[in-house]
Amino acid sequence: MVLPTTFASLQHRNYRLLWMGSLISSSGDWMDQIAFNWLVYDLTGSAVYLGLVNFCRMAPILFFTLIGGVVADRVERRRLMFTTQAVAMLLAFILALLVSTGIVQIWMVMLIAAGRGIMMSFNQPARQSLISELVPQRHLMNAIALNSATQNLTRVLGPAIGGLLIASVGVAGAFYLNAASFLAVLYGLALMQFGERQKKPRNGMLADLSSGVNYLRHEPTLRTLVILALVPMVFGMPYMTMLTVFAKDVLQVGSAGLGLLTASSSVGAVAGALFVASRRNTKGQGQLMLFGLVGFGVSLLGFSFSPWLWLSLPLLLGVGACQQIYMTSNNSMIQMMVSEEYRGRVLSTLFLNRGLVPLGTIVAGFGTALFSAQVGLGGMAGVLVLLALLAVRFAPGVLDLPGIARSSGPRAIGQEAVSEEQVVSQPS
Repeated sequence: MVLPTTFASLQHRNYRLLWMGSLISSSGDWMDQIAFNWLVYDLTGSAVYLGLVNFCRMAPILFFTLIGGVVADRVERRRLMFTTQAVAMLLAFILALLVSTGIVQIWMVMLIAAGRGIMMSFNQPARQSLISELVPQRHLMNAIALNSATQNLTRVLGPAIGGLLIASVGVAGAFYLNAASFLAVLYGLALMQFGERQKKPRNGMLADLSSGVNYLRHEPTLRTLVILALVPMVFGMPYMTMLTVFAKDVLQVGSAGLGLLTASSSVGAVAGALFVASRRNTKGQGQLMLFGLVGFGVSLLGFSFSPWLWLSLPLLLGVGACQQIYMTSNNSMIQMMVSEEYRGRVLSTLFLNRGLVPLGTIVAGFGTALFSAQVGLGGMAGVLVLLALLAVRFAPGVLDLPGIARSSGPRAIGQEAVSEEQVVSQPS
C-alpha cells in the first residue's frame, strides 16, 4: 500500500489496527470526560468535588506509572494493553450501570476515577512502547506523530460529541457508548500478527526499576531529553486550565469564546503533529524540538498579553502547533535512542507529567492571585523560552541529534516490521 509521506506508517497492518482502534476509543475517552465532569457537578454542585475527583484520577499516575514501565518491559506489551483496555471498558460499564439505575454516589465516582488513574499508569507505557514493535525504525517518528495527531483530533471531536450525547441520550447513555468504544481497540489488538518473540529475563520488580534508573543515569543525552519532556510541561500545559480565566476575566468572551479558544489550541496541535509526520527524514530533530519549545513559549507569551479575541485565536493555534512539534520530536528521539530492553521504563517517566502538571497549575493560580492572569501565565511562558536557551547552552549535543537510533540489539517485533527493517540503511 502506497500512502503519502504524512500517513506512511499506516501502510503497516499492525499499526493501522492500533491507529483505527485508538481513533474510536480516544474519541470515547474525551466524550466520557465531559460526561464525567457533568455527572460530578450534577451530583454535588461543587467545584471542589470536581477538583477532588480529577485529583483521584491523576494522583495514581505519580505512584504507578514507573511500575507500569517495568511491567511493559517484562511482559508482552500487546497483552498488557489488551488487559488495561478491558479493565477500562469494565469500569465504564460499571459507571454506566450505577448512573442508569440511580444508585450512583460521589464516593463511587471517586473510586472509579482512581481505578482509571491506575489503569492509565499501566496502559500508557504499554501503548507507547508497543508502537516501536509495529513499524520499522524509519517510520517510527511518523507513527508517533500520527498517534499525537489522533489524540488531539479526538480532543476536538470527543467533547463536542459528548455534549450532544448528554443532551440526547443522557449521561448514562454517554457512558455506555464510551464503554462500547473500547471494543474497537480490543478488536484491533486481537487481530495483530507477530512473529516469534524472544523471552524477556525476569528479575525482581525493584531490581528492574533500579536498573532503569541506572540506565538513564549513564545515558546523559537520553536523560536530558527526558528532563526536557517533563519540566517544560509543568510550566506550559497549565495554560489549558487558565483558558477559562482568560475567557471570563481577560478577554470577556464567555463560554462560547472559551470553546473557540480551546478549539484553536487543539486544531494547532493537530497541525503541528501532522507537520512532524510529513517530514521525509529525521535530520535536525534536536533543532526542531528546541525550535518548537521556543515557539511554544513565545506564542504563549503573546497570548498571555493579548487583549483581543481575534489576536488570541491565531496565537493559540501557534501554541498548540509548537507544543506538538516540541513534544512529538522529543518523544520520537527518545524512542529512537532508547535500548529496547529499557523502553517501557524510560517511556513511563514521560507520563509523570500527567501528575506534575497540576503543580504548574497551582503556580499559575498563585501568580494570578498575586499579580494577574496575564503576568502569571506570561511568566511561565518566559520560563519555557529560558529552558530552551539553557538547553542550547548546557546541552549543546541535543542540537546535533539527528533522531537516528544506535543499534539496540535484536527486537521482538512483528514479522512485517522485521522484513522491512532489513532494507533500512544502518545509522552512521
